[in-house]
Amino acid sequence: MENEKENECRCGKHTDRSDEDRKRLINRLNRIEGQIRGIRAMVERDAYCPDILTQSAAVNAAVNAFNKDLIAGHIHHCVVRDVRDGNEEVIDELVETLQKLMK
Repeated sequence: MENEKENECRCGKHTDRSDEDRKRLINRLNRIEGQIRGIRAMVERDAYCPDILTQSAAVNAAVNAFNKDLIAGHIHHCVVRDVRDGNEEVIDELVETLQKLMK
């Protein structure tokens, strides 16, 4: 019960992910974190701006790939589950989330 509360966000919602899905997402985040540290090191070394910008673009692409993976899982699991259970409000939530991602 205590672990369940740790996994829930403040809104009371949470997503049960498989160990495989969780590991895949964490691996992606670890790679992104490493890329960010690399960019910071480049700034500290006064690297050439276009080189830093190239790495920054790679981070943006990696974050976008993470978001695509996460949203696909959300649609396949959470949205489908909620719609089957009669909760169509999840569709509005999905649309709002996608709009935020596309800003």
